[in-house]
Amino acid sequence: MLSDKWKKLQNGSDIRGIALEGVEGQHVNLTPETARQIACAFGSWLSSETGRETGALTVAVGNDSRLSAAELNRAVTEGLSSMGIRVVNCGLCSTPAMFMTTVLEGYEYDGSVMLTASHLPFNRNGLKFFTKKGGLEKSDITAILEIAEHTQFKAAGRAGEVSEIDFLSVYAGDIVKKIRDKTGSDRPLEGFRIVVDAGNGAGGFYAEKVLKPLGACTEGSQFLEPDGHFPNHIPNPEDETAMQAIQKAVTDNKADFGIIFDTDVDRAGAVDRNGKEINRNRIIALISAIIIREHPGATIVTDSITSSGLKKFIEEELGGVHHRFKRGYRNVIDEAIRLNSEGIYTPVAIETSGHGALKENYFLDDGAYLISRILIEMARLKKEGRTIDSLIEKLEEPADAREFRMNLKCEDFRTYGNNIIEKLGEFASRQEGWSIEPKNYEGIRVSCDKDHGDGWFLLRMSLHEPLMPLNIETNTHGGIEIISKVLKDFLSDYADLDSSAL
Repeated sequence: MLSDKWKKLQNGSDIRGIALEGVEGQHVNLTPETARQIACAFGSWLSSETGRETGALTVAVGNDSRLSAAELNRAVTEGLSSMGIRVVNCGLCSTPAMFMTTVLEGYEYDGSVMLTASHLPFNRNGLKFFTKKGGLEKSDITAILEIAEHTQFKAAGRAGEVSEIDFLSVYAGDIVKKIRDKTGSDRPLEGFRIVVDAGNGAGGFYAEKVLKPLGACTEGSQFLEPDGHFPNHIPNPEDETAMQAIQKAVTDNKADFGIIFDTDVDRAGAVDRNGKEINRNRIIALISAIIIREHPGATIVTDSITSSGLKKFIEEELGGVHHRFKRGYRNVIDEAIRLNSEGIYTPVAIETSGHGALKENYFLDDGAYLISRILIEMARLKKEGRTIDSLIEKLEEPADAREFRMNLKCEDFRTYGNNIIEKLGEFASRQEGWSIEPKNYEGIRVSCDKDHGDGWFLLRMSLHEPLMPLNIETNTHGGIEIISKVLKDFLSDYADLDSSAL
Protein backbone atom coordinates (compact mmCIF):
# COMPACT_ATOMS: atom_id res chain seq x y z
CA MET A 1 0.00 0.00 0.00
CA LEU A 2 1.41 3.38 -0.99
CA SER A 3 1.73 6.21 1.52
CA ASP A 4 0.42 9.65 0.51
CA LYS A 5 3.97 10.85 -0.20
CA TRP A 6 4.49 8.25 -2.92
CA LYS A 7 0.89 8.11 -4.08
CA LYS A 8 1.01 11.81 -4.99
CA LEU A 9 3.76 11.06 -7.52
CA GLN A 10 1.50 8.85 -9.64
CA ASN A 11 -0.41 10.48 -12.47
CA GLY A 12 -2.18 7.60 -14.19
CA SER A 13 0.43 5.72 -16.22
CA ASP A 14 3.14 8.34 -15.56
CA ILE A 15 5.05 9.68 -12.57
CA ARG A 16 4.93 13.45 -12.10
CA GLY A 17 6.05 15.75 -9.34
CA ILE A 18 7.49 19.11 -8.39
CA ALA A 19 11.21 19.11 -9.15
CA LEU A 20 12.07 22.77 -8.53
CA GLU A 21 11.11 25.50 -6.09
CA GLY A 22 9.87 28.77 -7.54
CA VAL A 23 6.08 28.54 -7.44
CA GLU A 24 4.43 29.72 -4.24
CA GLY A 25 2.81 26.91 -2.28
CA GLN A 26 4.45 24.17 -4.36
CA HIS A 27 7.25 22.27 -2.63
CA VAL A 28 9.67 19.82 -4.20
CA ASN A 29 8.60 16.19 -3.93
CA LEU A 30 10.50 14.78 -6.92
CA THR A 31 14.05 15.10 -5.62
CA PRO A 32 17.11 13.51 -7.25
CA GLU A 33 17.17 10.95 -4.42
CA THR A 34 13.49 10.09 -5.04
CA ALA A 35 14.16 9.77 -8.78
CA ARG A 36 17.14 7.51 -8.03
CA GLN A 37 14.99 5.28 -5.82
CA ILE A 38 12.31 5.06 -8.50
CA ALA A 39 14.94 4.18 -11.11
CA CYS A 40 16.21 1.34 -8.92
CA ALA A 41 12.61 0.17 -8.49
CA PHE A 42 12.10 0.19 -12.27
CA GLY A 43 15.27 -1.90 -12.64
CA SER A 44 13.97 -4.39 -10.09
CA TRP A 45 10.53 -4.49 -11.75
CA LEU A 46 12.08 -4.93 -15.21
CA SER A 47 14.25 -7.78 -13.97
CA SER A 48 11.15 -9.53 -12.63
CA GLU A 49 9.19 -8.89 -15.84
CA THR A 50 11.92 -10.22 -18.13
CA GLY A 51 13.12 -13.01 -15.87
CA ARG A 52 16.71 -11.77 -16.26
CA GLU A 53 19.25 -10.56 -13.73
CA THR A 54 19.73 -6.80 -13.59
CA GLY A 55 23.31 -7.23 -14.76
CA ALA A 56 21.99 -8.60 -18.07
CA LEU A 57 19.69 -5.63 -18.76
CA THR A 58 20.20 -2.50 -20.86
CA VAL A 59 18.06 0.60 -20.22
CA ALA A 60 18.06 3.90 -22.15
CA VAL A 61 17.55 7.23 -20.35
CA GLY A 62 16.51 10.50 -21.98
CA ASN A 63 14.98 13.85 -21.10
CA ASP A 64 13.26 16.89 -22.58
CA SER A 65 14.43 20.49 -22.13
CA ARG A 66 13.31 21.07 -18.54
CA LEU A 67 15.56 22.93 -16.12
CA SER A 68 15.65 19.96 -13.75
CA ALA A 69 16.43 17.48 -16.54
CA ALA A 70 20.20 17.18 -16.13
CA GLU A 71 20.09 16.61 -12.36
CA LEU A 72 17.29 14.05 -12.53
CA ASN A 73 18.87 12.31 -15.53
CA ARG A 74 22.08 11.93 -13.52
CA ALA A 75 20.16 10.50 -10.55
CA VAL A 76 18.23 8.00 -12.69
CA THR A 77 21.39 6.94 -14.53
CA GLU A 78 23.26 6.44 -11.26
CA GLY A 79 20.38 4.45 -9.78
CA LEU A 80 20.12 2.08 -12.72
CA SER A 81 23.90 1.66 -12.95
CA SER A 82 24.11 0.87 -9.23
CA MET A 83 21.83 -2.10 -9.91
CA GLY A 84 24.35 -3.44 -12.41
CA ILE A 85 22.21 -2.35 -15.38
CA ARG A 86 23.95 -1.11 -18.52
CA VAL A 87 22.72 2.45 -19.16
CA VAL A 88 22.63 4.20 -22.54
CA ASN A 89 22.14 7.91 -21.94
CA CYS A 90 20.35 9.61 -24.83
CA GLY A 91 20.36 13.11 -23.32
CA LEU A 92 17.88 15.45 -25.02
CA CYS A 93 15.24 13.28 -26.63
CA SER A 94 11.53 12.96 -27.33
CA THR A 95 9.22 10.56 -25.53
CA PRO A 96 8.38 8.58 -28.73
CA ALA A 97 12.10 8.28 -29.52
CA MET A 98 12.69 6.77 -26.09
CA PHE A 99 10.17 4.05 -26.84
CA MET A 100 11.90 3.42 -30.18
CA THR A 101 15.13 2.58 -28.31
CA THR A 102 13.39 -0.65 -27.31
CA VAL A 103 12.31 -1.78 -30.81
CA LEU A 104 14.51 -0.15 -33.47
CA GLU A 105 16.77 -2.67 -35.15
CA GLY A 106 20.30 -2.48 -33.83
CA TYR A 107 19.22 -1.09 -30.46
CA GLU A 108 16.30 -3.01 -28.92
CA TYR A 109 17.11 -2.17 -25.31
CA ASP A 110 15.19 -3.91 -22.52
CA GLY A 111 13.55 -0.73 -21.29
CA SER A 112 13.75 3.04 -21.30
CA VAL A 113 13.06 5.99 -19.03
CA MET A 114 11.98 9.43 -20.26
CA LEU A 115 12.17 12.42 -17.96
CA THR A 116 9.32 14.78 -18.85
CA ALA A 117 6.19 16.43 -17.53
CA SER A 118 4.79 17.19 -20.98
CA HIS A 119 3.43 20.76 -21.15
CA LEU A 120 3.30 21.40 -17.38
CA PRO A 121 5.07 24.45 -15.87
CA PHE A 122 8.86 24.75 -15.58
CA ASN A 123 9.01 23.51 -11.97
CA ARG A 124 7.46 20.13 -12.78
CA ASN A 125 9.06 16.96 -14.07
CA GLY A 126 8.29 13.27 -14.22
CA LEU A 127 9.19 9.82 -15.47
CA LYS A 128 7.69 7.71 -18.24
CA PHE A 129 8.72 4.11 -18.72
CA PHE A 130 8.75 1.85 -21.78
CA THR A 131 9.44 -1.76 -22.67
CA LYS A 132 9.13 -3.43 -26.05
CA LYS A 133 5.41 -3.81 -25.31
CA GLY A 134 4.95 -0.03 -25.11
CA GLY A 135 4.26 2.39 -22.29
CA LEU A 136 3.59 0.99 -18.84
CA GLU A 137 0.07 0.73 -17.48
CA LYS A 138 -1.26 2.45 -14.37
CA SER A 139 -0.97 -0.77 -12.36
CA ASP A 140 2.71 -1.11 -13.37
CA ILE A 141 3.46 2.41 -12.09
CA THR A 142 1.76 1.61 -8.79
CA ALA A 143 3.87 -1.55 -8.49
CA ILE A 144 7.10 0.36 -9.21
CA LEU A 145 6.26 3.02 -6.62
CA GLU A 146 5.50 0.32 -4.05
CA ILE A 147 8.91 -1.25 -4.71
CA ALA A 148 10.53 2.18 -4.41
CA GLU A 149 8.85 2.95 -1.10
CA HIS A 150 9.46 -0.38 0.62
CA THR A 151 12.89 -1.49 -0.66
CA GLN A 152 16.37 -0.65 0.54
CA PHE A 153 18.43 -1.23 -2.59
CA LYS A 154 21.95 -2.59 -2.31
CA ALA A 155 24.52 -1.75 -4.93
CA ALA A 156 25.46 -4.58 -7.27
CA GLY A 157 28.95 -6.01 -7.01
CA ARG A 158 29.75 -4.31 -10.29
CA ALA A 159 28.20 -1.09 -11.52
CA GLY A 160 26.59 -1.15 -14.96
CA GLU A 161 28.43 0.49 -17.83
CA VAL A 162 27.20 3.99 -18.78
CA SER A 163 27.54 5.25 -22.37
CA GLU A 164 26.07 8.16 -24.36
CA ILE A 165 24.35 8.24 -27.74
CA ASP A 166 22.65 10.85 -29.93
CA PHE A 167 19.56 8.73 -30.37
CA LEU A 168 17.38 11.65 -31.43
CA SER A 169 19.36 11.76 -34.69
CA VAL A 170 18.90 8.01 -35.12
CA TYR A 171 15.14 8.39 -34.59
CA ALA A 172 14.94 11.34 -37.00
CA GLY A 173 16.83 9.33 -39.62
CA ASP A 174 14.32 6.50 -39.24
CA ILE A 175 11.43 8.92 -39.86
CA VAL A 176 13.18 10.32 -42.95
CA LYS A 177 13.63 6.80 -44.31
CA LYS A 178 9.97 5.95 -43.74
CA ILE A 179 8.79 9.09 -45.53
CA ARG A 180 11.12 8.40 -48.46
CA ASP A 181 9.95 4.78 -48.65
CA LYS A 182 6.25 5.77 -48.64
CA THR A 183 6.64 8.59 -51.18
CA GLY A 184 9.20 6.87 -53.40
CA SER A 185 11.20 10.09 -53.47
CA ASP A 186 14.46 11.23 -51.89
CA ARG A 187 13.20 14.84 -51.53
CA PRO A 188 9.40 14.61 -51.51
CA LEU A 189 8.95 17.97 -49.75
CA GLU A 190 10.86 19.97 -52.35
CA GLY A 191 8.95 23.18 -53.07
CA PHE A 192 7.12 23.26 -49.71
CA ARG A 193 7.76 25.90 -47.06
CA ILE A 194 7.03 24.32 -43.69
CA VAL A 195 7.53 26.13 -40.37
CA VAL A 196 7.98 24.44 -37.02
CA ASP A 197 7.27 25.82 -33.54
CA ALA A 198 8.90 23.63 -30.88
CA GLY A 199 8.02 25.93 -27.99
CA ASN A 200 11.62 25.54 -26.75
CA GLY A 201 10.91 21.89 -25.99
CA ALA A 202 12.56 18.83 -27.54
CA GLY A 203 10.92 19.09 -30.98
CA GLY A 204 13.31 21.48 -32.70
CA PHE A 205 15.10 18.53 -34.32
CA TYR A 206 12.18 18.03 -36.69
CA ALA A 207 13.02 21.12 -38.77
CA GLU A 208 16.72 20.38 -39.12
CA LYS A 209 16.84 16.60 -39.14
CA VAL A 210 13.57 15.64 -40.87
CA LEU A 211 12.21 18.47 -43.01
CA LYS A 212 15.46 19.80 -44.49
CA PRO A 213 16.80 16.40 -45.63
CA LEU A 214 13.44 15.85 -47.36
CA GLY A 215 13.80 19.09 -49.32
CA ALA A 216 11.50 21.45 -47.39
CA CYS A 217 12.31 25.09 -46.77
CA THR A 218 11.99 25.70 -43.03
CA GLU A 219 12.67 29.46 -42.90
CA GLY A 220 10.36 31.08 -40.37
CA SER A 221 10.53 28.19 -37.91
CA GLN A 222 10.70 29.42 -34.33
CA PHE A 223 11.57 28.53 -30.76
CA LEU A 224 13.60 25.50 -31.84
CA GLU A 225 16.30 25.91 -29.17
CA PRO A 226 15.69 23.87 -25.98
CA ASP A 227 15.02 26.19 -23.04
CA GLY A 228 13.32 24.92 -19.91
CA HIS A 229 12.17 28.41 -18.96
CA PHE A 230 9.75 28.19 -21.93
CA PRO A 231 10.17 31.94 -22.51
CA ASN A 232 7.93 32.31 -25.56
CA HIS A 233 4.83 30.26 -24.80
CA ILE A 234 3.76 27.03 -23.18
CA PRO A 235 4.79 24.16 -25.48
CA ASN A 236 1.26 22.84 -25.83
CA PRO A 237 -0.73 22.56 -29.10
CA GLU A 238 -3.95 23.09 -27.13
CA ASP A 239 -2.80 26.41 -25.65
CA GLU A 240 -4.41 29.39 -27.38
CA THR A 241 -1.28 31.57 -27.22
CA ALA A 242 0.88 28.77 -28.60
CA MET A 243 -1.52 28.13 -31.48
CA GLN A 244 -1.69 31.84 -32.31
CA ALA A 245 2.13 31.91 -32.45
CA ILE A 246 2.35 29.18 -35.10
CA GLN A 247 -0.59 30.62 -37.03
CA LYS A 248 1.24 33.97 -37.22
CA ALA A 249 4.44 32.22 -38.32
CA VAL A 250 2.56 30.54 -41.17
CA THR A 251 0.86 33.68 -42.44
CA ASP A 252 3.93 35.93 -41.98
CA ASN A 253 6.12 33.53 -43.94
CA LYS A 254 3.45 32.52 -46.49
CA ALA A 255 4.15 28.91 -45.53
CA ASP A 256 2.38 25.88 -46.93
CA PHE A 257 2.09 24.24 -43.53
CA GLY A 258 2.84 24.86 -39.86
CA ILE A 259 3.71 22.33 -37.15
CA ILE A 260 3.58 22.73 -33.37
CA PHE A 261 4.75 20.15 -30.83
CA ASP A 262 4.37 19.82 -27.10
CA THR A 263 7.49 19.64 -24.91
CA ASP A 264 8.29 15.95 -25.37
CA VAL A 265 6.80 15.58 -28.89
CA ASP A 266 4.19 12.93 -28.14
CA ARG A 267 1.51 15.45 -29.20
CA ALA A 268 1.22 17.72 -32.21
CA GLY A 269 -1.01 20.28 -33.86
CA ALA A 270 -0.80 21.94 -37.26
CA VAL A 271 -1.81 24.98 -39.30
CA ASP A 272 -2.86 24.98 -42.96
CA ARG A 273 -1.64 27.39 -45.68
CA ASN A 274 -4.46 29.83 -44.84
CA GLY A 275 -3.41 30.08 -41.21
CA LYS A 276 -6.31 27.96 -39.98
CA GLU A 277 -5.51 25.60 -37.15
CA ILE A 278 -5.62 21.84 -37.68
CA ASN A 279 -6.20 20.83 -34.10
CA ARG A 280 -8.62 18.84 -31.96
CA ASN A 281 -11.50 17.61 -34.21
CA ARG A 282 -9.75 18.89 -37.34
CA ILE A 283 -6.54 16.90 -36.86
CA ILE A 284 -8.60 13.80 -36.08
CA ALA A 285 -10.61 14.36 -39.25
CA LEU A 286 -7.43 14.83 -41.29
CA ILE A 287 -5.62 11.68 -40.16
CA SER A 288 -8.91 9.77 -40.51
CA ALA A 289 -9.26 10.93 -44.14
CA ILE A 290 -5.68 9.83 -44.88
CA ILE A 291 -5.90 6.41 -43.25
CA ILE A 292 -9.45 5.51 -44.34
CA ARG A 293 -8.51 6.22 -47.97
CA GLU A 294 -5.86 3.52 -47.56
CA HIS A 295 -8.05 1.23 -45.46
CA PRO A 296 -11.73 1.65 -46.48
CA GLY A 297 -14.25 1.07 -43.70
CA ALA A 298 -11.65 1.32 -40.93
CA THR A 299 -12.61 2.16 -37.34
CA ILE A 300 -11.20 5.30 -35.70
CA VAL A 301 -11.11 5.43 -31.89
CA THR A 302 -11.29 8.88 -30.27
CA ASP A 303 -11.87 10.29 -26.82
CA SER A 304 -15.33 11.22 -25.56
CA ILE A 305 -15.45 14.95 -26.31
CA THR A 306 -15.21 14.82 -30.10
CA SER A 307 -17.91 16.65 -32.03
CA SER A 308 -21.04 15.32 -33.70
CA GLY A 309 -19.73 16.84 -36.93
CA LEU A 310 -16.61 14.68 -36.71
CA LYS A 311 -18.68 11.52 -36.33
CA LYS A 312 -20.75 12.49 -39.36
CA PHE A 313 -17.58 13.23 -41.35
CA ILE A 314 -15.90 9.90 -40.51
CA GLU A 315 -18.97 7.78 -41.11
CA GLU A 316 -20.92 9.55 -43.86
CA GLU A 317 -18.18 11.35 -45.77
CA LEU A 318 -15.29 8.89 -45.38
CA GLY A 319 -17.21 5.64 -44.98
CA GLY A 320 -15.41 4.68 -41.80
CA VAL A 321 -16.60 3.91 -38.27
CA HIS A 322 -16.21 6.38 -35.40
CA HIS A 323 -15.80 4.70 -32.01
CA ARG A 324 -16.05 7.42 -29.38
CA PHE A 325 -14.49 6.17 -26.14
CA LYS A 326 -13.11 7.63 -22.89
CA ARG A 327 -10.70 10.49 -22.20
CA GLY A 328 -7.08 9.56 -21.56
CA TYR A 329 -4.59 8.59 -24.25
CA ARG A 330 -3.91 5.18 -22.68
CA ASN A 331 -7.66 4.48 -22.62
CA VAL A 332 -8.01 5.35 -26.30
CA ILE A 333 -4.97 3.30 -27.32
CA ASP A 334 -5.96 0.30 -25.22
CA GLU A 335 -9.46 0.37 -26.72
CA ALA A 336 -8.04 0.36 -30.26
CA ILE A 337 -5.82 -2.60 -29.37
CA ARG A 338 -8.85 -4.40 -27.91
CA LEU A 339 -10.94 -3.81 -31.03
CA ASN A 340 -8.16 -5.14 -33.25
CA SER A 341 -7.90 -8.26 -31.09
CA GLU A 342 -11.61 -8.84 -31.72
CA GLY A 343 -11.12 -8.63 -35.48
CA ILE A 344 -12.33 -5.03 -35.89
CA TYR A 345 -9.70 -3.28 -37.99
CA THR A 346 -8.78 -0.14 -36.07
CA PRO A 347 -5.67 1.64 -37.38
CA VAL A 348 -5.98 4.94 -35.47
CA ALA A 349 -6.39 5.88 -31.80
CA ILE A 350 -6.39 9.64 -31.23
CA GLU A 351 -7.42 12.19 -28.59
CA THR A 352 -8.52 15.76 -29.20
CA SER A 353 -5.44 16.77 -27.18
CA GLY A 354 -3.22 15.76 -30.12
CA HIS A 355 -2.16 12.37 -28.75
CA GLY A 356 -2.33 10.31 -31.95
CA ALA A 357 -1.29 6.66 -32.23
CA LEU A 358 -1.27 4.50 -35.36
CA LYS A 359 -1.34 0.71 -35.53
CA GLU A 360 1.43 0.78 -38.14
CA ASN A 361 3.67 2.56 -35.61
CA TYR A 362 3.30 0.32 -32.55
CA PHE A 363 0.22 2.29 -31.38
CA LEU A 364 2.75 4.81 -30.07
CA ASP A 365 1.39 8.30 -29.41
CA ASP A 366 4.00 10.06 -31.48
CA GLY A 367 3.45 13.66 -32.59
CA ALA A 368 6.35 13.55 -35.05
CA TYR A 369 5.06 10.40 -36.75
CA LEU A 370 1.51 11.78 -36.89
CA ILE A 371 2.79 14.90 -38.64
CA SER A 372 4.99 12.80 -40.94
CA ARG A 373 1.94 10.86 -42.09
CA ILE A 374 0.27 14.16 -43.00
CA LEU A 375 3.37 15.33 -44.90
CA ILE A 376 3.40 12.11 -46.94
CA GLU A 377 -0.18 12.90 -47.97
CA MET A 378 0.77 16.50 -48.78
CA ALA A 379 3.40 15.22 -51.21
CA ARG A 380 0.87 12.87 -52.82
CA LEU A 381 -1.80 15.56 -53.14
CA LYS A 382 0.63 18.03 -54.70
CA LYS A 383 0.93 15.71 -57.72
CA GLU A 384 -2.87 16.00 -58.10
CA GLY A 385 -2.79 19.80 -57.75
CA ARG A 386 -4.50 19.67 -54.36
CA THR A 387 -3.64 20.90 -50.87
CA ILE A 388 -3.95 19.15 -47.51
CA ASP A 389 -6.83 21.36 -46.29
CA SER A 390 -9.01 20.04 -49.12
CA LEU A 391 -9.31 16.71 -47.29
CA ILE A 392 -11.37 18.22 -44.46
CA GLU A 393 -13.32 20.93 -46.28
CA LYS A 394 -16.55 18.99 -45.74
CA LEU A 395 -16.06 18.65 -41.98
CA GLU A 396 -19.00 20.35 -40.26
CA GLU A 397 -17.73 22.44 -37.39
CA PRO A 398 -19.63 23.89 -34.42
CA ALA A 399 -20.54 27.55 -34.10
CA ASP A 400 -19.46 27.50 -30.46
CA ALA A 401 -17.79 25.11 -28.02
CA ARG A 402 -16.79 25.49 -24.37
CA GLU A 403 -15.56 23.43 -21.46
CA PHE A 404 -16.63 24.25 -17.91
CA ARG A 405 -14.55 22.71 -15.10
CA MET A 406 -16.49 22.32 -11.86
CA ASN A 407 -14.75 21.38 -8.62
CA LEU A 408 -16.13 18.78 -6.23
CA LYS A 409 -15.72 19.85 -2.62
CA CYS A 410 -16.44 16.61 -0.74
CA GLU A 411 -14.08 13.84 0.38
CA ASP A 412 -15.79 10.98 -1.47
CA PHE A 413 -15.94 13.05 -4.65
CA ARG A 414 -16.12 10.12 -7.05
CA THR A 415 -19.28 8.66 -5.51
CA TYR A 416 -20.81 12.12 -5.30
CA GLY A 417 -19.99 12.92 -8.93
CA ASN A 418 -21.24 9.61 -10.26
CA ASN A 419 -24.52 10.18 -8.41
CA ILE A 420 -24.88 13.54 -10.19
CA ILE A 421 -24.36 11.81 -13.54
CA GLU A 422 -26.96 9.18 -12.70
CA LYS A 423 -29.54 11.79 -11.61
CA LEU A 424 -28.78 13.92 -14.67
CA GLY A 425 -29.62 10.90 -16.82
CA GLU A 426 -33.04 10.70 -15.18
CA PHE A 427 -33.51 14.46 -15.59
CA ALA A 428 -32.39 14.50 -19.23
CA SER A 429 -34.76 11.70 -20.18
CA ARG A 430 -37.69 13.97 -19.16
CA GLN A 431 -36.50 17.08 -21.00
CA GLU A 432 -38.23 18.05 -24.22
CA GLY A 433 -35.81 18.15 -27.16
CA TRP A 434 -33.06 16.24 -25.32
CA SER A 435 -31.95 12.70 -26.21
CA ILE A 436 -29.33 10.66 -24.35
CA GLU A 437 -26.59 9.16 -26.50
CA PRO A 438 -27.20 5.39 -26.22
CA LYS A 439 -23.63 4.33 -27.04
CA ASN A 440 -21.49 6.23 -24.56
CA TYR A 441 -18.54 5.06 -22.44
CA GLU A 442 -17.92 8.01 -20.16
CA GLY A 443 -20.28 10.18 -18.11
CA ILE A 444 -23.48 11.20 -19.87
CA ARG A 445 -23.74 12.66 -23.38
CA VAL A 446 -26.97 14.35 -24.48
CA SER A 447 -28.01 15.74 -27.87
CA CYS A 448 -30.24 18.84 -27.90
CA ASP A 449 -32.46 19.64 -30.87
CA LYS A 450 -32.61 22.97 -32.73
CA ASP A 451 -35.23 24.46 -30.42
CA HIS A 452 -33.31 23.53 -27.26
CA GLY A 453 -29.72 24.61 -27.92
CA ASP A 454 -28.95 22.88 -31.22
CA GLY A 455 -25.96 20.84 -30.05
CA TRP A 456 -24.80 18.43 -27.37
CA PHE A 457 -23.21 18.27 -23.93
CA LEU A 458 -21.10 15.76 -22.04
CA LEU A 459 -20.73 15.69 -18.25
CA ARG A 460 -18.07 13.36 -16.90
CA MET A 461 -15.69 12.78 -14.01
CA SER A 462 -12.09 13.93 -14.38
CA LEU A 463 -9.64 11.05 -14.71
CA HIS A 464 -7.52 12.05 -11.71
CA GLU A 465 -8.87 15.19 -10.03
CA PRO A 466 -11.90 16.02 -7.86
CA LEU A 467 -13.74 17.87 -10.59
CA MET A 468 -16.35 17.38 -13.29
CA PRO A 469 -15.66 18.77 -16.77
CA LEU A 470 -18.74 19.79 -18.75
CA ASN A 471 -18.33 20.13 -22.51
CA ILE A 472 -21.01 21.91 -24.52
CA GLU A 473 -20.94 22.31 -28.29
CA THR A 474 -23.60 23.96 -30.45
CA ASN A 475 -24.32 24.62 -34.10
CA THR A 476 -25.95 27.98 -33.36
CA HIS A 477 -24.47 31.01 -31.62
CA GLY A 478 -26.23 31.40 -28.30
CA GLY A 479 -26.90 27.67 -28.01
CA ILE A 480 -24.42 27.23 -25.16
CA GLU A 481 -26.34 29.73 -23.03
CA ILE A 482 -29.61 27.86 -23.66
CA ILE A 483 -28.18 24.48 -22.66
CA SER A 484 -26.09 25.76 -19.76
CA LYS A 485 -29.07 27.58 -18.20
CA VAL A 486 -31.03 24.34 -17.92
CA LEU A 487 -27.99 22.52 -16.55
CA LYS A 488 -27.23 25.26 -14.04
CA ASP A 489 -30.75 25.03 -12.64
CA PHE A 490 -30.34 21.26 -12.27
CA LEU A 491 -26.83 21.36 -10.79
CA SER A 492 -27.66 24.10 -8.25
CA ASP A 493 -29.22 21.39 -6.06
CA TYR A 494 -25.75 19.89 -5.44
CA ALA A 495 -24.01 21.97 -2.79
CA ASP A 496 -20.68 20.14 -3.04
CA LEU A 497 -20.33 20.86 -6.76
CA ASP A 498 -19.04 24.33 -7.61
CA SER A 499 -21.07 25.12 -10.71
CA SER A 500 -20.33 28.86 -10.61
CA ALA A 501 -18.43 28.58 -13.92
CA LEU A 502 -21.84 28.18 -15.57
